[in-house]
Amino acid sequence: MNIAVINSRAGFGVEAPPVTIEVHLSPGSPLLSIVGLPETAIKESKDRVRSAIINSGFDFPARRITINLAPADLPKKDGGRFDLAIALGILVASRQIVAENILQYEFAGELALDGKLRPFSGVLPLALATKKAKRILMLPQENALEAALVHEVKILASQHLLEVCAHLIGSKIIEPYKLELSTVVQSSELDLADICGQEHAKRALEIAAAGGHSLLMVGPPGVGKTMLANRLITILPEMSDDEALETAAIYSICGKKNNLNSWRVRPFRSPHHTASGIALVGGSSPPRPGEISLAHNGVLFLDELLEFNRGVLEALREPLESKYITISRAAHQAKFPAGFQLVVAMNPCPCGYFGDSRANCNCTSDQIRRYRARVSGPFLDRIDLWVLVSSLAKNALTLKPSGNITSAEIRARVVDARKYATGRAGKINAELTNKEIEKFCSLSSEDQLFLENVIEKFKLSVRSYHRIIKISRTIADLDGQELIQSHHLKEAVGYRSWS
Repeated sequence: MNIAVINSRAGFGVEAPPVTIEVHLSPGSPLLSIVGLPETAIKESKDRVRSAIINSGFDFPARRITINLAPADLPKKDGGRFDLAIALGILVASRQIVAENILQYEFAGELALDGKLRPFSGVLPLALATKKAKRILMLPQENALEAALVHEVKILASQHLLEVCAHLIGSKIIEPYKLELSTVVQSSELDLADICGQEHAKRALEIAAAGGHSLLMVGPPGVGKTMLANRLITILPEMSDDEALETAAIYSICGKKNNLNSWRVRPFRSPHHTASGIALVGGSSPPRPGEISLAHNGVLFLDELLEFNRGVLEALREPLESKYITISRAAHQAKFPAGFQLVVAMNPCPCGYFGDSRANCNCTSDQIRRYRARVSGPFLDRIDLWVLVSSLAKNALTLKPSGNITSAEIRARVVDARKYATGRAGKINAELTNKEIEKFCSLSSEDQLFLENVIEKFKLSVRSYHRIIKISRTIADLDGQELIQSHHLKEAVGYRSWS
């Protein structure tokens, strides 16, 4: 039978579902047809493949060629990544090459007209899926560096269709690609020691880092809110291999190259306040990840919070809780991870100087109320820590205190606190469920009564109740305490109000 079967994979969000490429040669007038829901770029591959095969010294069969991309109900919207597999299928079906073990490979790569292999986007999800399938991955040389971030997957990198064919027939074997990754994380020029004063805000930043909590900073312009937010990643632990690969896979499908010297550094995304909902949560067709997914395992910082469109902010409510975002379109649906740590900053009033001793605020109470109403109560209720960042004293900048605590010192405490939390519950405190809160965050009867009185007095929600307990648990972990003490709880309560 003049038929060949080749393994490849599509790109569907951060997933890479398998695609079987079946090539059949039959008698009849010369014609090449591609079926299986291919997009325009894939339909055009027949012209690239024809030229690549001829310019590589092979014969293009003058027969009726049918190429099926199975499963037929899976849309194929991946540009030219199937070119290499289609070309090999034609060569195997026409018996110009004989490759007995071809089913142990998975192929991906775009072909130039002269047979050279060109890179494609989204190689990391493909490499991860190939590893699970226990197959060998054959791809362009320029994609090999990124694919090699996935451990224990055999990668064969090639620059030309002829090299792939030579390897398959055994005339010239391609050696597996190997990558030596540096274990040193690229150091940052930013440091919390650069910020004078603001000890209360630094403490909140440390708690947020230790427990993975979201943070709201309120204060007048120029007091250091943005500087504090930018330095959060300097006190966060290095990403694990799995976390780094999850984040790198998102950047890979966006066509962004991963920096191999700092690929374990957590991402920090700071979209402008004019960003649309699609830019923030993702969208388009086919669906593409937005800023919240690009911040996965890292920090999403929204400066000038009240200048964002209210509808855009409301779109963040669900992913803040679920840690993923599902984008649905008429013909496509994609699920992207969105496990980001939210940090937001805002001014207290329209002029920005309410309660600031440096300037007079002329805003009326009605103006302040309308200004703060730009963000909804349910959105604010989902933010764990609220902290007021006040202006510095007159001599704070000229009399710089000696022995400012560095980011490295705080990071060491954060790492220890996270070890306590993950050793106890297998996760950071911000991710604890209600049942886990009951199990790992028990309070004394006096502290329980105190917290209930606080909830009643300030009319706080049940969500706020649970958040206060989780913050208390993080503060206790920073102190190395097995049980939550009264002062831990009282400090946590102080982070639920900023007015």
